[in-house]
Amino acid sequence: MRLIVYGAALKRMQDRMAPYLDQIDLLVVDREGRITRGDEVLSEDEAQPDSGWLSPEAAFGPAGRPLIVALLKSRKLDWVHTGAAGVDNPMWGQLVAKGAVLTTGHGQAISIAEFILGEVLAWRQRVVERRAEQAAHRWTRLPFREVSGSHWVIVGFGAIGQAVAQRARAFGARITGVRRSGEPHPLADDMATLETVKTRLPDADVVVLAAPLNAATRGLADAGFFAAMKPGSVLVNVGRGDLVDEAALLEALGRGVPEHAILDVFHEEPLPEGSPFWDHPRVSVAAHASAFGSGQGERNDALFLENLRRRLAGEPPLYPADARDLSPPP
Repeated sequence: MRLIVYGAALKRMQDRMAPYLDQIDLLVVDREGRITRGDEVLSEDEAQPDSGWLSPEAAFGPAGRPLIVALLKSRKLDWVHTGAAGVDNPMWGQLVAKGAVLTTGHGQAISIAEFILGEVLAWRQRVVERRAEQAAHRWTRLPFREVSGSHWVIVGFGAIGQAVAQRARAFGARITGVRRSGEPHPLADDMATLETVKTRLPDADVVVLAAPLNAATRGLADAGFFAAMKPGSVLVNVGRGDLVDEAALLEALGRGVPEHAILDVFHEEPLPEGSPFWDHPRVSVAAHASAFGSGQGERNDALFLENLRRRLAGEPPLYPADARDLSPPP
C-alpha cells in the first residue's frame, strides 16, 4: 500500500502505526505542502498513492491542496479515508469516480452533540438574560423551560443524530428520529422519514438538522417546514447551510416561529459581514465549529487506524460513504 498522509497526523499516530509500517510505502506531506518519500521529494504527478488519509487539520492548511491533488492524479487509487462527516463536496465524488472506496469520519459526533445540548440548554435556561441581570446587579428570578419532557425531532439519525438523541434522552427528552429507511432505533421513541417529517413538527420543541446534503435534503427546511413548526420551538442546523432556505427562515423568525435558531452552518461561509443573521435577536451564530471538541481528533485518528488495519487485513471498512450523499464530479 502506498499511503499519503499529512506529516503532523503521522507524527501524532506514529507509534500506533508502527505495526503496519512494513506493509506501507509512506508518502508524507509537510506543512509547506511538499510531498516526500523518505529523502526523496515527489511532485503531485509522481506521488501516485493508492490510499490516502485526509485528516481534518490537513484540509484547513497548505498541505491540503497537494495531498488532494496527488490523490486526484493517482492512476491506482483504491481507498481514501476522510475525517469529514459530510461528503457533498464534488471532490469526494471525483475520488469515488476513480474507483476509490471512500470512508468517512465520525469522531465529530460527540463534539457536535455536546455543542447542540449546550446551545439548547443555554437558550431554554435563558443564560444570556441571566448574565445580563448579573451585569446589572439585579436580583431577578428568571423562570426557564426544562429539557425534561420536551420533544426533539432529529433529522439525520446517523452517528451525529444518535449521539444527540443519547444525550437529550438523558435529560428526559422524547426523541423522534428521521432517516431514509424509517426503521426503528433503540435511541428513538418514534421514527419518521423525510417524506413524513412535517407531520412531527407541530409537536416538536427542538428540531435538529444533522442530515447530509443531497438531492433529497437540499432546501428541506423551507417555508412549509417552518409553518409546520410549533410556537416556542428552536431550530438547530449543524448539517449544511443549504439544508435551509435562509430567506424563508428569516421570514419565519420574524413571525416568531421558530422562536429561535441555532446555526452553525450557512449557505455562504464565512458568513458575510452584512448578513442579517449576525445581529438577529432570535439567532445564535457559530462559525461551523460545532465539531471542534477536544476529543474529536483522537477519535478520528482511531477510526482511521482501524480502517487501515482492516484494509491491510482484507476486511470490510467501517463507515463507507453512501453514494446517495456524493455530489457528482463537475
